[in-house]
Amino acid sequence: MSISASGLTGPAEPAATPSETSGTASVTDRLVAANRSYAADFHDPGMGAAPVLQVAVVACMDARIDLHKALGLELGDCHTIRNAGGVVTDDTIRSLTISQRALGTRSVVLIHHTGCGLQSITEDFRGDLEREVGQRPTWAVEAFTDVDQDVRQSMARVRTSPFLAHTDDVRGFVFDVTTGLLREITNK
Repeated sequence: MSISASGLTGPAEPAATPSETSGTASVTDRLVAANRSYAADFHDPGMGAAPVLQVAVVACMDARIDLHKALGLELGDCHTIRNAGGVVTDDTIRSLTISQRALGTRSVVLIHHTGCGLQSITEDFRGDLEREVGQRPTWAVEAFTDVDQDVRQSMARVRTSPFLAHTDDVRGFVFDVTTGLLREITNK
């Protein structure tokens, strides 16, 4: 069995190579070509790595969410940390700690969203992977059914981390992928 974006499927199919795709460029080739066009008009903005607004945004990696547009952000305004579900994991804490202690952020905004893929799988995903590849992942899937409660859990993880120096301005939201609106989650 193999695991795909839509769940478990039959036997894994080998990935096609660029030459097997009728001579068309791979997606990566397309991205590299787009970068060449971007670089041709690129001018060093002369900014440092510290975000101007002193904020770090933790959000889901979902391709439907354009964080900069959704939040009215410009290049250099924030640090953006994205992963499956926008979950606050040990690696998220690592990134937030560096963001705060080395680069001056003071606020944390957490953004989960409606229709998240982590709501349609379970922790059994790890067992499925183990059966498929012969090794169990060391990480948790962090699947959830209640998006509001998952935001609360992520806020609690940030607020209680001993590594974070600034935990007084931590706010969590659910982004509605059909309307584009944020809904704030409280600690209730």
